[in-house]
Amino acid sequence: MHKHQLLHFLIILVIATSLLLSSCSGERDVVNIYSGRHYQIDENLFRDFERETGIRVNLIKADTDQLINRLEMEGNNSPADIFITADAGRMIMAMDKGLLQPMDVTAIKDFVPSGLRDPDNYWTGITKRARVLVYDPEKVDLSELSTYEDLVLPHWQGRILVRSSQNHYNQTLMASIIAEHGEEKAREWAAGIVDNMARPPRGNDRDQVKAIAAGEGDVAIVNTYYMGLLLNSTNREERNIAGQMKIFFPNQQDRGTHINISGIAIAAYAPNAQNAQKLIEYLLSKESQEAFANNNFEYPVRADAQWIELFNEWGDFKSDTLPLDQLGAFLSPATIVFNQAGWN
Repeated sequence: MHKHQLLHFLIILVIATSLLLSSCSGERDVVNIYSGRHYQIDENLFRDFERETGIRVNLIKADTDQLINRLEMEGNNSPADIFITADAGRMIMAMDKGLLQPMDVTAIKDFVPSGLRDPDNYWTGITKRARVLVYDPEKVDLSELSTYEDLVLPHWQGRILVRSSQNHYNQTLMASIIAEHGEEKAREWAAGIVDNMARPPRGNDRDQVKAIAAGEGDVAIVNTYYMGLLLNSTNREERNIAGQMKIFFPNQQDRGTHINISGIAIAAYAPNAQNAQKLIEYLLSKESQEAFANNNFEYPVRADAQWIELFNEWGDFKSDTLPLDQLGAFLSPATIVFNQAGWN
Protein backbone atom coordinates (compact mmCIF):
# COMPACT_ATOMS: atom_id res chain seq x y z
CA MET A 1 0.00 0.00 0.00
CA HIS A 2 1.43 3.37 -1.01
CA LYS A 3 1.99 6.05 1.62
CA HIS A 4 -0.86 8.28 0.38
CA GLN A 5 -3.19 5.26 0.22
CA LEU A 6 -2.30 4.34 3.81
CA LEU A 7 -2.95 7.90 4.95
CA HIS A 8 -6.31 7.89 3.16
CA PHE A 9 -7.19 4.57 4.81
CA LEU A 10 -6.28 5.88 8.28
CA ILE A 11 -8.39 9.00 7.80
CA ILE A 12 -11.37 6.88 6.76
CA LEU A 13 -10.79 4.62 9.78
CA VAL A 14 -10.77 7.56 12.19
CA ILE A 15 -13.94 8.99 10.67
CA ALA A 16 -15.66 5.60 10.77
CA THR A 17 -14.69 5.09 14.40
CA SER A 18 -15.98 8.53 15.32
CA LEU A 19 -19.25 7.86 13.51
CA LEU A 20 -19.59 4.53 15.33
CA LEU A 21 -19.04 6.14 18.70
CA SER A 22 -21.33 9.02 17.78
CA SER A 23 -24.08 6.56 17.00
CA CYS A 24 -23.49 4.95 20.38
CA SER A 25 -23.52 8.31 22.15
CA GLY A 26 -27.23 8.65 21.45
CA GLU A 27 -27.87 5.64 23.65
CA ARG A 28 -28.74 6.12 27.25
CA ASP A 29 -26.36 3.54 28.73
CA VAL A 30 -22.98 4.09 27.12
CA VAL A 31 -19.71 5.83 27.95
CA ASN A 32 -16.99 6.53 25.37
CA ILE A 33 -13.39 6.55 26.62
CA TYR A 34 -10.28 8.03 25.00
CA SER A 35 -7.38 6.53 26.94
CA GLY A 36 -3.63 7.00 26.83
CA ARG A 37 -3.24 4.08 29.23
CA HIS A 38 -2.66 0.62 27.79
CA TYR A 39 -3.06 -1.78 30.69
CA GLN A 40 -5.13 -4.94 30.99
CA ILE A 41 -6.39 -3.98 34.45
CA ASP A 42 -8.14 -0.95 32.95
CA GLU A 43 -10.07 -3.13 30.52
CA ASN A 44 -10.91 -5.58 33.30
CA LEU A 45 -12.33 -2.75 35.42
CA PHE A 46 -14.28 -1.38 32.46
CA ARG A 47 -15.88 -4.81 31.98
CA ASP A 48 -16.71 -4.99 35.68
CA PHE A 49 -18.28 -1.53 35.44
CA GLU A 50 -20.40 -2.70 32.49
CA ARG A 51 -21.63 -5.73 34.43
CA GLU A 52 -22.43 -3.75 37.56
CA THR A 53 -24.11 -0.74 35.94
CA GLY A 54 -25.35 -1.89 32.54
CA ILE A 55 -23.49 1.05 30.98
CA ARG A 56 -21.63 -0.09 27.89
CA VAL A 57 -17.99 1.03 27.61
CA ASN A 58 -16.52 1.97 24.22
CA LEU A 59 -12.73 2.24 24.46
CA ILE A 60 -10.34 4.01 22.11
CA LYS A 61 -6.64 3.66 23.05
CA ALA A 62 -3.84 5.69 21.49
CA ASP A 63 -0.83 7.84 22.29
CA THR A 64 -1.95 10.65 24.60
CA ASP A 65 -0.76 13.44 22.30
CA GLN A 66 -2.66 11.81 19.44
CA LEU A 67 -5.81 11.73 21.54
CA ILE A 68 -5.40 15.41 22.45
CA ASN A 69 -5.04 16.26 18.77
CA ARG A 70 -8.09 14.17 17.99
CA LEU A 71 -10.19 15.94 20.62
CA GLU A 72 -9.12 19.27 19.16
CA MET A 73 -10.04 18.25 15.61
CA GLU A 74 -13.40 16.78 16.62
CA GLY A 75 -14.39 19.85 18.65
CA ASN A 76 -17.98 19.88 19.83
CA ASN A 77 -18.72 16.89 17.60
CA SER A 78 -16.46 14.65 19.67
CA PRO A 79 -18.12 11.48 21.00
CA ALA A 80 -15.58 11.28 23.85
CA ASP A 81 -17.01 11.23 27.37
CA ILE A 82 -13.86 10.32 29.31
CA PHE A 83 -10.22 11.29 28.75
CA ILE A 84 -7.52 9.29 30.55
CA THR A 85 -3.79 9.98 30.66
CA ALA A 86 -0.79 8.25 32.22
CA ASP A 87 0.77 11.59 33.17
CA ALA A 88 -0.37 14.75 34.97
CA GLY A 89 1.40 17.00 32.46
CA ARG A 90 -0.70 15.80 29.52
CA MET A 91 -3.89 16.15 31.52
CA ILE A 92 -3.00 19.76 32.33
CA MET A 93 -2.24 20.35 28.65
CA ALA A 94 -5.68 19.05 27.66
CA MET A 95 -7.33 21.26 30.27
CA ASP A 96 -5.45 24.33 29.07
CA LYS A 97 -6.69 23.63 25.52
CA GLY A 98 -10.29 23.69 26.71
CA LEU A 99 -10.83 19.98 26.09
CA LEU A 100 -12.22 19.14 29.54
CA GLN A 101 -15.18 20.11 31.71
CA PRO A 102 -15.46 20.17 35.52
CA MET A 103 -16.69 17.07 37.31
CA ASP A 104 -18.70 16.71 40.50
CA VAL A 105 -16.15 15.91 43.22
CA THR A 106 -18.69 15.50 46.02
CA ALA A 107 -18.17 11.75 46.17
CA ILE A 108 -14.36 11.82 45.92
CA LYS A 109 -13.07 14.99 47.57
CA ASP A 110 -12.79 13.41 51.00
CA PHE A 111 -10.37 10.68 49.91
CA VAL A 112 -8.48 12.02 46.88
CA PRO A 113 -5.85 14.43 48.25
CA SER A 114 -6.24 17.95 46.89
CA GLY A 115 -2.70 17.91 45.48
CA LEU A 116 -3.62 14.99 43.21
CA ARG A 117 -6.59 16.70 41.55
CA ASP A 118 -7.35 19.98 39.87
CA PRO A 119 -8.53 22.74 42.25
CA ASP A 120 -11.29 23.65 39.78
CA ASN A 121 -12.32 19.98 39.42
CA TYR A 122 -11.32 19.51 35.77
CA TRP A 123 -9.41 16.27 36.49
CA THR A 124 -8.37 13.91 39.23
CA GLY A 125 -5.70 11.31 39.73
CA ILE A 126 -6.79 7.67 39.76
CA THR A 127 -3.39 6.10 40.48
CA LYS A 128 0.03 7.43 41.38
CA ARG A 129 3.64 6.45 40.79
CA ALA A 130 6.88 7.56 42.38
CA ARG A 131 9.86 8.41 40.14
CA VAL A 132 12.67 6.72 42.01
CA LEU A 133 16.27 5.62 41.66
CA VAL A 134 16.83 1.94 40.87
CA TYR A 135 20.30 0.58 41.52
CA ASP A 136 22.34 -2.59 41.80
CA PRO A 137 23.61 -2.84 45.42
CA GLU A 138 26.69 -4.67 44.11
CA LYS A 139 27.68 -1.52 42.20
CA VAL A 140 26.25 1.31 44.29
CA ASP A 141 26.71 1.93 47.99
CA LEU A 142 23.54 3.19 49.65
CA SER A 143 25.50 6.11 51.10
CA GLU A 144 26.02 7.44 47.55
CA LEU A 145 22.30 8.05 47.09
CA SER A 146 20.45 11.12 48.33
CA THR A 147 18.63 13.42 45.87
CA TYR A 148 17.84 13.90 42.19
CA GLU A 149 20.06 16.97 42.35
CA ASP A 150 23.11 15.01 43.54
CA LEU A 151 23.09 12.81 40.44
CA VAL A 152 25.18 15.54 38.77
CA LEU A 153 28.11 15.01 41.17
CA PRO A 154 31.40 13.89 39.55
CA HIS A 155 31.36 10.39 41.04
CA TRP A 156 28.27 9.59 38.95
CA GLN A 157 30.02 10.23 35.64
CA GLY A 158 29.19 7.47 33.15
CA ARG A 159 26.81 5.77 35.58
CA ILE A 160 23.35 7.33 35.06
CA LEU A 161 20.66 5.68 32.92
CA VAL A 162 17.51 7.54 31.94
CA ARG A 163 15.10 7.63 29.03
CA SER A 164 14.56 10.39 26.46
CA SER A 165 13.50 13.95 27.20
CA GLN A 166 10.50 13.22 24.94
CA ASN A 167 9.15 10.97 27.66
CA HIS A 168 6.19 12.49 29.50
CA TYR A 169 7.39 11.25 32.89
CA ASN A 170 10.72 13.01 32.46
CA GLN A 171 9.04 16.19 31.27
CA THR A 172 6.85 16.31 34.38
CA LEU A 173 9.86 15.52 36.59
CA MET A 174 11.74 18.41 34.96
CA ALA A 175 8.74 20.68 35.54
CA SER A 176 8.97 19.82 39.25
CA ILE A 177 12.71 20.62 39.26
CA ILE A 178 12.00 24.02 37.67
CA ALA A 179 9.20 24.66 40.18
CA GLU A 180 11.63 23.95 43.02
CA HIS A 181 14.82 25.61 41.76
CA GLY A 182 14.02 27.87 38.80
CA GLU A 183 15.02 27.50 35.15
CA GLU A 184 18.71 28.38 35.50
CA LYS A 185 19.46 25.76 38.13
CA ALA A 186 17.26 23.24 36.33
CA ARG A 187 19.32 23.83 33.18
CA GLU A 188 22.51 23.21 35.15
CA TRP A 189 21.01 20.03 36.57
CA ALA A 190 19.94 18.76 33.15
CA ALA A 191 23.39 19.47 31.71
CA GLY A 192 24.96 17.64 34.63
CA ILE A 193 22.76 14.60 34.05
CA VAL A 194 23.74 14.60 30.37
CA ASP A 195 27.41 14.71 31.35
CA ASN A 196 26.92 11.74 33.69
CA MET A 197 24.84 9.56 31.38
CA ALA A 198 26.14 6.05 30.81
CA ARG A 199 24.72 6.08 27.26
CA PRO A 200 22.44 8.24 25.10
CA PRO A 201 18.81 7.95 26.26
CA ARG A 202 16.82 5.14 24.69
CA GLY A 203 14.15 2.63 25.60
CA ASN A 204 11.51 2.70 28.33
CA ASP A 205 11.96 2.52 32.09
CA ARG A 206 12.23 -1.27 32.04
CA ASP A 207 15.06 -0.98 29.52
CA GLN A 208 16.99 1.27 31.93
CA VAL A 209 16.81 -1.44 34.62
CA LYS A 210 17.92 -4.08 32.13
CA ALA A 211 20.85 -1.85 31.14
CA ILE A 212 22.07 -1.87 34.75
CA ALA A 213 22.07 -5.67 34.70
CA ALA A 214 23.95 -5.57 31.37
CA GLY A 215 26.68 -3.48 32.95
CA GLU A 216 25.94 -0.30 30.98
CA GLY A 217 25.29 1.87 34.05
CA ASP A 218 24.75 1.77 37.78
CA VAL A 219 21.63 3.76 38.64
CA ALA A 220 18.45 4.49 36.68
CA ILE A 221 15.59 6.97 37.03
CA VAL A 222 12.47 4.81 36.91
CA ASN A 223 8.78 4.82 37.84
CA THR A 224 7.99 2.40 40.64
CA TYR A 225 5.31 0.49 38.77
CA TYR A 226 7.82 -0.61 36.13
CA MET A 227 9.76 -2.40 38.85
CA GLY A 228 6.54 -4.06 39.96
CA LEU A 229 5.91 -5.23 36.40
CA LEU A 230 9.44 -6.61 36.08
CA LEU A 231 9.32 -8.40 39.43
CA ASN A 232 6.04 -10.05 38.42
CA SER A 233 6.86 -10.65 34.77
CA THR A 234 6.06 -13.95 33.07
CA ASN A 235 9.64 -13.78 31.77
CA ARG A 236 12.03 -15.42 34.24
CA GLU A 237 14.99 -13.35 33.08
CA GLU A 238 13.11 -10.12 33.77
CA ARG A 239 12.18 -11.35 37.25
CA ASN A 240 15.79 -12.27 37.95
CA ILE A 241 17.05 -8.89 36.77
CA ALA A 242 14.56 -6.97 38.89
CA GLY A 243 15.32 -9.18 41.87
CA GLN A 244 18.94 -8.01 41.80
CA MET A 245 17.94 -4.36 42.09
CA LYS A 246 16.99 -2.05 44.93
CA ILE A 247 14.76 1.04 44.98
CA PHE A 248 15.75 4.33 46.55
CA PHE A 249 13.30 7.16 47.20
CA PRO A 250 15.24 10.42 46.64
CA ASN A 251 14.92 13.75 48.47
CA GLN A 252 13.63 12.28 51.72
CA GLN A 253 15.39 14.97 53.73
CA ASP A 254 13.81 17.87 51.84
CA ARG A 255 10.80 18.16 49.51
CA GLY A 256 10.26 14.42 48.96
CA THR A 257 10.17 12.06 45.99
CA HIS A 258 8.48 13.27 42.80
CA ILE A 259 4.99 11.84 42.33
CA ASN A 260 3.08 11.59 39.07
CA ILE A 261 -0.43 10.31 38.42
CA SER A 262 -2.61 8.69 35.88
CA GLY A 263 -5.49 11.10 35.52
CA ILE A 264 -9.11 11.02 34.42
CA ALA A 265 -11.46 13.77 33.26
CA ILE A 266 -14.80 14.36 31.57
CA ALA A 267 -14.37 15.56 27.98
CA ALA A 268 -15.59 19.08 27.22
CA TYR A 269 -18.44 18.00 24.93
CA ALA A 270 -19.24 14.66 26.55
CA PRO A 271 -22.62 13.43 25.28
CA ASN A 272 -22.85 11.05 28.27
CA ALA A 273 -21.42 13.15 31.09
CA GLN A 274 -23.50 11.49 33.82
CA ASN A 275 -22.21 8.06 32.83
CA ALA A 276 -18.68 9.49 32.75
CA GLN A 277 -19.15 10.73 36.31
CA LYS A 278 -20.28 7.26 37.40
CA LEU A 279 -17.21 5.65 35.83
CA ILE A 280 -14.86 8.09 37.55
CA GLU A 281 -16.40 7.32 40.91
CA TYR A 282 -16.22 3.60 40.17
CA LEU A 283 -12.49 3.74 39.37
CA LEU A 284 -11.92 5.63 42.60
CA SER A 285 -13.78 3.09 44.72
CA LYS A 286 -11.66 1.29 47.30
CA GLU A 287 -12.04 -1.99 45.40
CA SER A 288 -10.88 -0.51 42.09
CA GLN A 289 -7.99 1.27 43.75
CA GLU A 290 -6.77 -1.99 45.25
CA ALA A 291 -7.19 -3.70 41.86
CA PHE A 292 -4.88 -1.12 40.24
CA ALA A 293 -2.29 -1.85 42.93
CA ASN A 294 -2.59 -5.63 42.76
CA ASN A 295 -2.49 -5.87 38.98
CA ASN A 296 -0.42 -2.91 37.74
CA PHE A 297 1.63 -2.08 40.85
CA GLU A 298 0.50 1.54 40.97
CA TYR A 299 -0.02 3.28 44.29
CA PRO A 300 -3.68 4.02 45.06
CA VAL A 301 -4.67 7.66 45.48
CA ARG A 302 -7.00 6.64 48.29
CA ALA A 303 -5.29 6.50 51.68
CA ASP A 304 -7.74 3.84 52.88
CA ALA A 305 -6.90 1.42 50.05
CA GLN A 306 -4.73 -1.46 51.22
CA TRP A 307 -1.13 -1.56 50.05
CA ILE A 308 0.16 -4.72 48.42
CA GLU A 309 3.04 -6.56 50.07
CA LEU A 310 5.52 -5.23 47.50
CA PHE A 311 4.79 -1.64 48.54
CA ASN A 312 5.33 -2.59 52.17
CA GLU A 313 8.69 -4.15 51.22
CA TRP A 314 9.74 -0.94 49.49
CA GLY A 315 8.65 0.98 52.57
CA ASP A 316 6.84 4.21 53.30
CA PHE A 317 8.33 7.40 51.89
CA LYS A 318 7.91 11.16 51.85
CA SER A 319 6.23 12.46 48.68
CA ASP A 320 6.70 15.85 47.09
CA THR A 321 3.59 17.74 48.18
CA LEU A 322 3.69 20.36 45.42
CA PRO A 323 0.15 20.26 43.95
CA LEU A 324 0.41 18.70 40.51
CA ASP A 325 -1.82 21.36 38.94
CA GLN A 326 0.97 23.88 39.55
CA LEU A 327 3.34 21.99 37.24
CA GLY A 328 1.46 23.10 34.14
CA ALA A 329 3.22 26.46 34.02
CA PHE A 330 6.60 24.71 33.85
CA LEU A 331 5.97 22.16 31.11
CA SER A 332 6.98 24.41 28.21
CA PRO A 333 10.10 25.66 30.03
CA ALA A 334 10.96 22.01 30.74
CA THR A 335 11.14 21.28 27.01
CA ILE A 336 13.38 24.31 26.49
CA VAL A 337 15.67 23.27 29.35
CA PHE A 338 16.05 19.77 27.90
CA ASN A 339 16.94 21.17 24.48
CA GLN A 340 19.44 23.63 25.87
CA ALA A 341 21.11 20.91 27.93
CA GLY A 342 21.39 18.56 24.97
CA TRP A 343 19.22 15.92 26.65
CA ASN A 344 17.93 14.06 23.59
